[in-house]
Order: sequence, then structure tokens, then C-alpha cells
Amino acid sequence: MKERLFGKTLTELQEIVLELGLPKFTAKQITDWLYKKQISSIDEMTNLSLKARELLKERFEYGLTAYTKVQASVDGTKKYLFPTIQNKFIETAMIPERDRKTVCVSSQVGCKMGCLFCFTAKQGFQGQLSAGEILNQIQSIDELDEVSNIVYMGMGEPFDNLDEVLKSLEILSADWGYAMSPRRITVSTIGIIPGMLTFLEKSEAHLAVSLHTPFHEERQKLMPVQVAYPVEQVVEEIKSWDFGRQRRISFEYIVFENLNDTMEHVDELARLLSGLKCRINLIRFHPVPGTPLKSPDDATIQKFKDALNKKGILTTVRASRGQDIYAACGLLSTKELVK
Repeated sequence: MKERLFGKTLTELQEIVLELGLPKFTAKQITDWLYKKQISSIDEMTNLSLKARELLKERFEYGLTAYTKVQASVDGTKKYLFPTIQNKFIETAMIPERDRKTVCVSSQVGCKMGCLFCFTAKQGFQGQLSAGEILNQIQSIDELDEVSNIVYMGMGEPFDNLDEVLKSLEILSADWGYAMSPRRITVSTIGIIPGMLTFLEKSEAHLAVSLHTPFHEERQKLMPVQVAYPVEQVVEEIKSWDFGRQRRISFEYIVFENLNDTMEHVDELARLLSGLKCRINLIRFHPVPGTPLKSPDDATIQKFKDALNKKGILTTVRASRGQDIYAACGLLSTKELVK
């Protein structure tokens, strides 16, 4: 199987053209074709010499993969199904709003983190995605020309696939790549501290942390990662980081009935996040088979939001999108699919 060009950085392409005995500027020409123009084959790189194209084709394929299925929700959200190199499948959500179109990309096939409330966790871990496979989820959807924002909140834990995620972020934001502002990209993590710190150092994208409860034992039951990387420690590291004026830090908080929606949780969140400029996004829980968890009613969520805002923590309730096609938060899964 040939290596894929799509997903290579400028540095990697410079090494490739050097090995092939081609002029160094050829690498920049290739990035223009890969990330700025909509082609699907090496033959279409018409400003490269025929010899250069033939040399590239001997070792490489272009590397885009078409989606095999798309579902549309009543609210306009779309869910795309993509095959991966390892003959597995991943899901990608496209969420339209009045002034933006956000793509929610996956970074792994399945996930090994085992969070109790997540459908992806039920399928376990089936493989890492390459930078090209991450970017393919943007490049190969129908709305490519309209994409305004990207969130790494699909299947998988981004910082458990750190190198490929960072490479994809470099390609998205570099002048020679998609030239997208990192302020339009958010990467979500459950709090893997070493990966988080490397990300903060090497990327300018926004950070979102899955919090879900400020209490140690409660979080440990919901999220096994709490044992290795307690949320107190995660927040401590974030507080010591200079985010600058434009970079955002947010906390994702799925609200569970009679579990993490009390005034004690409000008080503890205020203590935990004291002094940190951030926001909390409250998320309705979408039922996952095999878990005892339930979502509270809207009035309870609103009361919880108001109490957090009164404590000085900017808090919003994220609208549930694509629930009818299992594209909403925590519902992505390709466990049942066999290629």
C-alpha cells in the first residue's frame, strides 16, 4: 500500500522532494495543491513537471477518502461516516448555525478512556487516525467551502494521539496549509496533563476540558482518568499558563440528574475555578445504553446555570444538535460496523 501525500507537512514534503531529486520549491507547490485547491490526484498537480508527478506516483497516492454514508438531522446537523486505513470506520459531525458551520472531527477509532457517559467508550479503542485522516474529515465533506470552525470533540481523546493531532493543527493553521486562524479551532481533552501542556506550548488553538464534576470520587466513577490526572491538578496547570487575551479555556460539563447538579457542585466549581478566566458549557446528557445516568429537566439545568453565573463563572447551555441521528455529544460510535 502506497503512502499518502495528503496529511504531510511542508517539512515532510521538503524531505520527500529532496529524496526524489526534485527542486526544493516543489514541496510548496505540492502543499498548495493538497490544502488550497480541490483536486484528488497527483496527475492534477499541473505546475509540476511530468517527471516529478511520475516520481511521486511511484511512491505515493494522493490520499483522500470519500465518505460512505451521510445522515441529515431535522435540525440540519449532518453525520458523515468515513472508512479508515485500518478498515475501520469513524464518524464526523457537521453542525450548521446562523453565522457558522462547525465540523466536529474524530481523532481516534473508538476510545480507550472508558468514560461512563460516552457511547464511543463502549466500543473500546480500535486505532489511531493519521493527520491526513483527521483532515480528510474536513476536506471530504460537502460543506468544505463553508466550514468556519473546527472542534476536536468527535471520537477519541485527542491527546492520546498527540503527534498526529498536532500535525493536523499545524496544517490547518499554517500559511502553506489551510491558513485558518487557530482561534476558530477548539481541542477537547479529558485532562491528560502531559499532552495538554505540549498542546498549549505548540498550538494556539482553544482548549476545552471535560470536567463533569469537581469532586474527586464522583469524577473517578464517571471518568477513570481522574486516578492518573486529578481535575485539581489539571486546573492548577491551566491556572499557571498564560493564555493571552484571545485564547479561550472552557470546561465541558454534562449535567446528570441527582448527581452533579446541586448547589454543593456550584460552590465547589466556584472554588476550583477561582481566579481563572474561563467559561463552562453545560451539556444535556443523551442517554447511552447500559448506563444508569439520566438527564435532569430543563428547569434544573437553567437553575444550575444561573447559580454558576451568579458566582461569576460565565456559563452557557449548549444546544443539543443531531440527537435524532446519534450525532449529539457522546453519541458517536462505529462499534457495529464491520468492513
